[in-house]
Amino acid sequence: MRHSFPLVLAAAFAVFLIVAFAGIGRPEAAHGDTAPADSVTVLGHGAITAVPDEATVTAGVHTQAASASGALAQNAKLMNAVVAALKGADGEKLQTQQVSLFPQTDPQGQVNAYAAYNSVSATVKIAGAGALIDAAVGAGANTVSGPTLDVSGRAGLYRDALKKAVDDARAKAIALGEAGGFGVGPVSSVTEQGSAPQPVFAQASLTAKPDATPVEPGTQDVTADVTVTFGIR
Repeated sequence: MRHSFPLVLAAAFAVFLIVAFAGIGRPEAAHGDTAPADSVTVLGHGAITAVPDEATVTAGVHTQAASASGALAQNAKLMNAVVAALKGADGEKLQTQQVSLFPQTDPQGQVNAYAAYNSVSATVKIAGAGALIDAAVGAGANTVSGPTLDVSGRAGLYRDALKKAVDDARAKAIALGEAGGFGVGPVSSVTEQGSAPQPVFAQASLTAKPDATPVEPGTQDVTADVTVTFGIR
């Protein structure tokens, strides 16, 4: 037991030497993250304004009958006519949106009828959007929603917007450099941010016929946002 204290002291001294030399070998561990700033990070925004050239319209049929089967049968007959009319008016990408059947009740809460609803969407070139709506209603549709307007070739426009966003980021970095007294070097990292199309006020009007339901396409901004880090010198 008389020799235990010197052994403990020697072990403690050895641990001290290991820690000390570890700090010398890795100065960042001893001094922390004190590397000087050598970059500037900015946000860039790009937008491409385009006139929508596609419209999606949803047309539906509400029917009511004394029985559930009767309501559905009436609805199916009318809806088949609406679908045929949409196709005949150059509608594409037809897709059923909703099919529903529910009871109707009187003031006493007793079921006295059934209501059925079916709706389908169709996409068309925007010049034919009014005619598409008219064709659906003429075939028996008694509900219409939309149109939802979009730009074909959105992927290519988005890539152009990304380029503008990077250019915008560089312009901002240069402005910061002029104010801060540093030069802007090459890009060291880029992060793409999610973005959605932004509709703005109408600037154009296209209708297939003078008597067709008018649809104003307006314009949409295809936008892109990026975070860019530049080296500085």
